[in-house]
Amino acid sequence: MRGAAERLDLIEWKGSKTARHTLDCTEFTSLCPVTGQPDFGRLVIEYTPGTHIVETKSLKLWLRNWRERGVFNEVIVEEIADAFAKQVRPRSLIVRGAFNLRGGISVTAESRRARA
Repeated sequence: MRGAAERLDLIEWKGSKTARHTLDCTEFTSLCPVTGQPDFGRLVIEYTPGTHIVETKSLKLWLRNWRERGVFNEVIVEEIADAFAKQVRPRSLIVRGAFNLRGGISVTAESRRARA
C-alpha cells in the first residue's frame, strides 16, 4: 500500500460550469495535538470544478498527510481547504469537518473558498 500522496491527481473537466461535486470522506483521522491520541471524523469536500476534478484514490492517499500530525480540527479544515484550492483551483469550495467526541465535545468546522 502506498503512503501519503503529496499531490492530488487531477482529471480534465469538460462538463458544466455549474456542476457541484461532493467528496464524502467518512474515515478521516488525525492526531490530537494535546494528547497525541487519534481523532476520527468525517470530512466533506464540496466543489464546483474549474478545469479539473479530483481522482478519488489520490484524495484518499493525500488525506493521509494529516493522519500522523497533531493539529487542531479547526486548523485541519483550513489547511485542507487552502491546499485543495491551490491544487485543484475550483470555482467554489466548501470543506466541512465533523469530528467525533473528544472530552464530551464534538467539533464541526467549515471553510469556504471562491475563486475570483
